[in-house]
Amino acid sequence: MSATSPVSGAAVDLGLVWLRRDLRLHDHTALQHALAVCRRVQLVFLFDTEILQPLLDAGLRGDRRVRFIHDSLAELDAALRRLGGALCVLHGRAEHALPELAGRLSAQAVFTHHDYEPQARRRDAAVAGELAGRGVEFHAFDDQVMLPPTALRTGQGRPYSVFTPYRNAWMARMRSEAGAALDERVCALDAQRLLAPPQDLPTLPRLAQIGFDAASELPPGIEPGRRGALRAWESFQARLHDYAAQRDYPAREATSGLSVHLRFGTISVRELGRHAWQAAQRGNDGAQTWLSELIWRDFYAQVLHHRPDLAQGRSFRAAYDRIEWADDPQLLQAWCEGRTGYPLVDAAMRELLHSGRMHNRLRMVVASFLCKDLGIDWRLGEAHFARHLLDFDLASNNGGWQWASSSGCDAQPWFRIFNPLEQSRRFDPDGHYIRRQLPELRLLDARAIHAPWLAAPAALQAAGLRLGRDYPLPVVDHAEARRRTLARYAVARDDVGQAPGAAGQGALF
Repeated sequence: MSATSPVSGAAVDLGLVWLRRDLRLHDHTALQHALAVCRRVQLVFLFDTEILQPLLDAGLRGDRRVRFIHDSLAELDAALRRLGGALCVLHGRAEHALPELAGRLSAQAVFTHHDYEPQARRRDAAVAGELAGRGVEFHAFDDQVMLPPTALRTGQGRPYSVFTPYRNAWMARMRSEAGAALDERVCALDAQRLLAPPQDLPTLPRLAQIGFDAASELPPGIEPGRRGALRAWESFQARLHDYAAQRDYPAREATSGLSVHLRFGTISVRELGRHAWQAAQRGNDGAQTWLSELIWRDFYAQVLHHRPDLAQGRSFRAAYDRIEWADDPQLLQAWCEGRTGYPLVDAAMRELLHSGRMHNRLRMVVASFLCKDLGIDWRLGEAHFARHLLDFDLASNNGGWQWASSSGCDAQPWFRIFNPLEQSRRFDPDGHYIRRQLPELRLLDARAIHAPWLAAPAALQAAGLRLGRDYPLPVVDHAEARRRTLARYAVARDDVGQAPGAAGQGALF
């Protein structure tokens, strides 16, 4: 069978379920199919050295994402052991380790989910080839998005490159099928069919055994595994109706807190989509807005699927590759470390460094600041986010950065430039978020905290704040930077289709 064909034919004695971005037992497509045709099932996770080694080479031994995965696997393994099975955990290159395990256990098939990132697609093709050489079938299913990347096409038969028509087609598909795409994948777990690995097969290693810091900690409020996902989901349901009105204010507890759980699949996106879809049909405005955010996730996945070159730094709109960006390592470092002199930007960047988290509104603000105030290539910002974001997702991160830089599909127009001061006053009006991340500014009042350089000397003195010593002066003047940006973007301003996006707020990073 091919890697994408449905499972059919005679029953399989032993099937391996290869976990990746789906660290759960509930509502799990590959597990459902494996249980339907296999007499015995073994769940396997691989700590892939092709993914982990670059982190170690970059000195990220305390990477929070590895910790989140490890702790989620520990919970999943405990659940399997209560059922009489256990999780098999490998460490190595996928195209070597997985076929070797299949041969060792005499498995006849491997079940997994499609990953739409270009590198993952190459890896899966290599694994499928190695397995085929051993006579082992490889079955991959769509699971990490609500609708797969090939599900929707324009009237001309092309992939969508504008969000609103894609969302409309997505909603029409759901209505025509009564939301069937969001139906639960029932996994009837039978303890007698979940194979516990033999004593000589590897189980979950300690973090130190795979090269990572065992003392690394997840940020407060982030609980791994299915249990953590359900707690976050339960908390969010109580405030879902307010999501549309409150989501843009980083000091308020208004967002779902589920992005990392979606990234690693500790909860099914269908499970969340079902609730949002049903609540939206009942007129819940907050649910409708949140459903649109989930659809943005599908949208960017299909963009990357059809344009894998975007992962190599190509602009979706080729004209924007002609832009000459500023080469200023000191400015870039100031942005990365939260030392720009613009408090909202600095607060967001410091939170990213300290916790791996950043509010979606602030992702847009800091991205616009890097590209259109500092004039620095969006790819450098994309790489910084990829290194530090706990919920990093290649498709959404690339799509969001290209949206902010105006080079992407359905991006904000090149002449739209966020004013960081106005964004600060509008979305953190009392300065609560800024004070939380920048304690050196905590004694400034709600007026002065957004722009300390404009504060009266007496206000600065009363706050015990000396600009240039306790907090930096602005590294750039926004009005002057705006003029430079408009000139810089002149090489692309005739690009066809650069009208303001109908989607309104824009990107889901």
